[in-house]
Amino acid sequence: MNVAELLKRSEGKTLEFKRDLSSPQNILKTMIAFANTAGGVILIGVDDETHDPTDVGNPLDEEERLCNLIADSIMPRLVPNVELATVEGKTLLLIEVFLSSSRPHWLKTEGPERGVYVRLGSTNRQADRELIAELRRSVEGVSFDELPMAEVSADDLDLTALKDLFRDKQEPGMNDLLTLRLLTRDQGRLVPTKGAVILFGEKRLEHFPDAWVQCGRFIGRDKARIFDHIDLHDTLPQMVDGIMLFLKKHAMRGADFSEVRRKDVWSIPLGILREAVINALVHADYSQRGAPIRVSFFDDRIEVENPGILLPGMTIEDMKHG
Repeated sequence: MNVAELLKRSEGKTLEFKRDLSSPQNILKTMIAFANTAGGVILIGVDDETHDPTDVGNPLDEEERLCNLIADSIMPRLVPNVELATVEGKTLLLIEVFLSSSRPHWLKTEGPERGVYVRLGSTNRQADRELIAELRRSVEGVSFDELPMAEVSADDLDLTALKDLFRDKQEPGMNDLLTLRLLTRDQGRLVPTKGAVILFGEKRLEHFPDAWVQCGRFIGRDKARIFDHIDLHDTLPQMVDGIMLFLKKHAMRGADFSEVRRKDVWSIPLGILREAVINALVHADYSQRGAPIRVSFFDDRIEVENPGILLPGMTIEDMKHG
């Protein structure tokens, strides 16, 4: 690992600098957050502001102290790569933490309900109960959408909306619903999955109060002044059309007469936006509470926000590189 190159970077989701071990709890929380989110590197003996090496006094003693802290303070057991590195004649402690298959890890003094942390940007955030459950599911390979909802029956689904999606094909039967994972077997009976209720549940907002969309047209480049807004509470497939209608309402439309037939030309890329909207609806983490999906139309851009975090092991840089 090229430590000199790391020192040129800014702190972020997978990198943190510490001057020394004077605040071991913060270092332990960062290690836990890295292990639970996407892995990362901590460099000890570096000035937080300038990124200049400051040296670690008594490096062998500090290395042993750090390893003891890790062994005594983190559950389940975490085994990062800890080594000494020399840069510009200064000795640093390098801790390389890998995405853990034993997540969620937690701080022993705070316990498994309050001591779980995840990485959000360059900060460590305490995970709530829903996020802890999502971390466990990510290890088990089970998505939130596929979990059964035993308190709901297939009669509580609006299958009319589903049939509309199959209008050019055979009407979906029970096997189709199982294949699509809209139904699943739970204790000997067929029940809807959470995904089915989110998509087609007649009372889905009772179970998932944030499964709706808030659209706004703002004047300028921030949210200080709002010109128009709409709240959409339809089924998710219907909300796609509702969002696109709202965006078209506030976009400029021209015409292209270069071909035989007139062709509408919009000031916004409708195809790309439709894909972004569908991705936001499909990949939102509906286990999280507190905020709906938001579509914000500014003078210079359109933002689509949904609740949730990146998939375990993924970073913003990974997304930029495809």
